[in-house]
Amino acid sequence: MRRLTLAFGGVLAAAAATLGVTAPAAAQETASVYVVHGIPDTAVDVYVDGARLLDDFQPGSAAGSVDVPRGSHEVALFPADAADGSGSPLLSATQEVPGGGNVTLVAHLTEDGQPAVTPFANDVSSLPAGQARVVVRHTAAAPAVDVLAGGSPVISGLANPGEKALEVPAGTISAAVAAAGTTEPVIGPADLDLQEGTATFVHATGSLEAGNLGLVVVTVDDLHTAEGTG
Repeated sequence: MRRLTLAFGGVLAAAAATLGVTAPAAAQETASVYVVHGIPDTAVDVYVDGARLLDDFQPGSAAGSVDVPRGSHEVALFPADAADGSGSPLLSATQEVPGGGNVTLVAHLTEDGQPAVTPFANDVSSLPAGQARVVVRHTAAAPAVDVLAGGSPVISGLANPGEKALEVPAGTISAAVAAAGTTEPVIGPADLDLQEGTATFVHATGSLEAGNLGLVVVTVDDLHTAEGTG
């Protein structure tokens, strides 16, 4: 995925979106942060501490990772055509970023359709040889759901804004999302290619009532244990 760098000098001075660039070493401990845009029909500019991080960020997209210093940060979403971040944001939140952690910030709809920003800590711990991790997150305007694999529930009663992690053999699985207690998909089926030594974070987004439910996927690789690197 695209890697972004936030440059700080005591306070946030600038934000740059670049490909394949990592932040220079700094005395302040940082965290890796991903951003998921799960609010339908609304392109936005994303600001962190008053500096623009993402320009014209489209619904159904993900970006990151971003190197962010630990501590409390102001995250604000403005209309994509706004001149700067000085007006009233569409959505804003204060988020605590843990040093050395790995976090996804998800802009999404609550179960009753209200916009929100929810942080999720990403489990990027090592995996045994031949295994992959898949984490399903319910961040859609919809009641509790079941996640189906091969037509059978593997996750039951997942509510917004909850998540459930599974460790599975690497490979391709066909997954679908259905209302809790049913097997009729409201999302999918969709094939997920779960590579060995990866963590795949699947975000259900959109609105059931509006008929625009979808999935946004973030994958973190290189999580092999020593036995799995060969």
